[in-house]
Amino acid sequence: MEKKSEYVGIDLFAGAGGLSLGAEWAGVDVALAIEKDKAAAETYKHNHPDAKVIIDDICNVHAFPTIDCQNKKRILFGGPPCQGFSYSNQRTRNEQNPNNWLLMEFMRLVSLWEPDCVVFENVYGFVETRKGLFLNTLVDMFEKIKYKCAWFILNAMEYGVPQRRSRFFLIATKSGKRLSCPDPSGDTVTVGQAIDDLPSLKAGASENYLEYKTGPANNFAKSLRGDLPGCTGHLVSRNADYVLNRYEHVPKGGNWRNIPESLMGNYKDRLRCHTGIYHRLDPDQTALTIGNYRKAMLIHPWEHRGLSVREAARIQSFPDYYQFRGSIGFQQQQVGNAVPPLLAKHVFNKIIENI
Repeated sequence: MEKKSEYVGIDLFAGAGGLSLGAEWAGVDVALAIEKDKAAAETYKHNHPDAKVIIDDICNVHAFPTIDCQNKKRILFGGPPCQGFSYSNQRTRNEQNPNNWLLMEFMRLVSLWEPDCVVFENVYGFVETRKGLFLNTLVDMFEKIKYKCAWFILNAMEYGVPQRRSRFFLIATKSGKRLSCPDPSGDTVTVGQAIDDLPSLKAGASENYLEYKTGPANNFAKSLRGDLPGCTGHLVSRNADYVLNRYEHVPKGGNWRNIPESLMGNYKDRLRCHTGIYHRLDPDQTALTIGNYRKAMLIHPWEHRGLSVREAARIQSFPDYYQFRGSIGFQQQQVGNAVPPLLAKHVFNKIIENI
């Protein structure tokens, strides 16, 4: 008989379910998720069939459905839309952006459910936006309702994720205990280790299911594959010929600077390009942040194309059984926006060890 969890969770701004998956891996029974994007909600429902999913704006939620919380610790978690706090969106990093105040709605639902522990996740720019205005506001609101806060900037690569992705986590406890930072795993996984067993593809590939190219060559790939003979998500953006031509000039670890100026004519000022534009991943290193990887024209380590949905999901540490829903654009967005589940697992492990 399966042992019931001692912890029950609610995921706000759930997206495709990266935080929920990490919570489940740590032993939390995630009973409810709220997500307004229909494609992301469909992904969530498919991969978390036991959870109730509310497809709506969090502002419209004024009561939770009945959840069995008897003799269980309650954990509420989520990450409000982060574009307003991101360093890549300087124009929206201010208090006038309404998305930046969704943390008020987050706190409203904290007060509604009164969980034992709360996890608030966001981009690391949350700490410095408006000289700490939002961070200080959030901490003050928790202190007023008698929660003790601790916050950290965690880099996913230090927790076994093949990606240099820094995220802000605030953990608030009702017991008054201030938690310490989760200990790094000590495992470093490279891009090559993460994806080299996946099928070879071309730009514009639209095969959903394919078998693996080789057997798993390392523990990371083995853990994400399980016993599957193949997996889904082999979808790659279609690019114009001139874009594919640019790809050929970029070496491993290189970027737009390696592309001849004569091939970048549609850029008014190519020198203002971000270093992540036309970046080719180095198979022997961890990846840079997998955000909007289609818009950034992120290049596969050894093939002249963008990343497939499955390759990006591997770099985010999603297991291969996890299937994404919607058009290729929606799937790319879901993967790029997600919290790496393996990073989330370490955060929730820390909580379960201490509450």
